Amino acid sequence: MPSMTEPAQMSAPMTSPMILADGIRKRFGAHEVLKGVSLTLAKGEVVAVIGPSGSGKSTFLRCLNHLETIDAGRIVIEGEVLADSDSHGRARYAPDADVRRICRRMGMVFQHFNLFPHLTVLQNVVEAPITVKGMKRDAILPGAEALLKKVGLYDKRDAYPARLSGGQKQRVAIARALAMEPDIMLFDEPTSALDPELTGEVLRTMRQLADEHMTMLVVTHEMGFAREVASRVVFMDGGELIESRPAGEFFANPQHPRTRAFLDSML
Repeated sequence: MPSMTEPAQMSAPMTSPMILADGIRKRFGAHEVLKGVSLTLAKGEVVAVIGPSGSGKSTFLRCLNHLETIDAGRIVIEGEVLADSDSHGRARYAPDADVRRICRRMGMVFQHFNLFPHLTVLQNVVEAPITVKGMKRDAILPGAEALLKKVGLYDKRDAYPARLSGGQKQRVAIARALAMEPDIMLFDEPTSALDPELTGEVLRTMRQLADEHMTMLVVTHEMGFAREVASRVVFMDGGELIESRPAGEFFANPQHPRTRAFLDSML
C-alpha cells in the first residue's frame, strides 16, 4: 500500500472515478457500523443509497468527506488518495492540507440544514467562499445571487433562516454547498426532516442538478426520486452494501432477498 506520509498528488486518468471507496470499515466502540463497504461513483452519475435506519448509510457518506474517520479501507477522490490502509491494515490519511483541499471538491447537504441563524440567506451562501477560499465578497456576490435564483430564493436573499420554511432552508443549504463550486455533491437524507408538502421543492432542485450532470451521491428514503432520477441505486443493510444496480433494474427485479424484503416494506 502507498505510504500516507507523502502528499497525495496523483493525477487522475480520464477513466478515474470521481469517488472510489474500497473496503471501508468504521467502528464506534464495539459496534462495527461499516463492514468493508466498497463503491465507485463515475462523473455525472447520480447514485441513490437506500436502506433501513441504522444500516450505515449516513456514516458511509460522512466518511467520504472526512466528517468521520475510517478504521480501514481506501478512499480516492478524483484520483487523489484521501485515506489508505497501511501494512497493518489501519487507515492512514493524507497530510491535513491535502485532506482539506481534496474534501473541498465535495459539497455536503445535511438533513437538518445547518444554516447560520445570525446570517441572512445571502450571507449564508457567501460565507464559505470568503472564509475558506479567501475570496472577496464583491467577487462572490454575482455567483451567489445566481445560485439563489437557481434554487428559487432570490427574493429571500435578505431574510434570516428563522423566517424560512424547512424546504426553503434546505434549498439555501444546497445553494451554499454549490457556492464552493464542488465537483461532487453529497446529500444526507435531505428531505427526511421536511413535511411532505415541502419535500417536492427540494427534490425538484436536486433533479435540476441531475439534469445538469452534477455528480451526486444521495442517501434518501424517497423511492420516487431514486427510481426516476438516480442512474444507479445502492442498497445497504447491517453495515454492508448488499446490492448495486441501474435504477430501473433495481426496482423491477431486485436480486437479493434482503433488498426485496426492504422494497416490499416500502410499498
